[in-house]
Amino acid sequence: MSLKKKLLIGIGGIALAAVAVNVATGGGAAAYAGLAIAAATSGGDAGGPTMAELSAMAPKVGEPAPAFTAVDTRGASHSLEGYRGRWVVLEWFNHECPYSKKHYKAIDGGPGNTQAMQRDYANRVVWLSVVSSAPGKQGFTSAAEADELTREKGAAPTAVIRDTAGTLGRLYAARNTPQYAIIDPQGVLRYAGAIDDRPSSNAKDIAKATNYVRAALDAGLAGQPIAVAQTQPYGCDVKY
Repeated sequence: MSLKKKLLIGIGGIALAAVAVNVATGGGAAAYAGLAIAAATSGGDAGGPTMAELSAMAPKVGEPAPAFTAVDTRGASHSLEGYRGRWVVLEWFNHECPYSKKHYKAIDGGPGNTQAMQRDYANRVVWLSVVSSAPGKQGFTSAAEADELTREKGAAPTAVIRDTAGTLGRLYAARNTPQYAIIDPQGVLRYAGAIDDRPSSNAKDIAKATNYVRAALDAGLAGQPIAVAQTQPYGCDVKY
């Protein structure tokens, strides 16, 4: 049996985004459902889930990814089911977090690490950048501000999702920025975790890093097994 909930993410009754989720009943799902309802009824800030709570509800790599529908900064709707048949990347970021800044910083006059990936895979994946910062918390912006920051950075995601109630973040147990989830064309979660193996905020470390996201996408797109399918994310806490 599944429990379907539709939560409006907004402030003062004005819906800024909507996320519809299908949650299978069980221990982890019950933990998620409770947190999601708390977030919705508290205006987007339930105090933030603990690491233990996030771990308990984390989706498992190799199993169907949690279904969702979310509205982006321009009012367009994006659903996992709607992208069936395509690879989907969920990227949690916070424009004020130094770890996110590291991967968006221009390198030797070229694009930042994240922008380069967005461009390299532009025609092959759906790239959804997710901001799960609650109102009043670090990284929270209006839709217009989010779009302007995207332009300033030269970023090229498919869309930016303002997950202001943290519904999508909790659904995927996002706890750091940056953090990634990669879903295959059949809707199966194939990678979850960090962008790379250098847990620092120094952009100079990128050249020496193993980029887990690139490796997972390259293998998956080539029809090959993903060697490292789950890693420990690092960075700033998601500001639920």
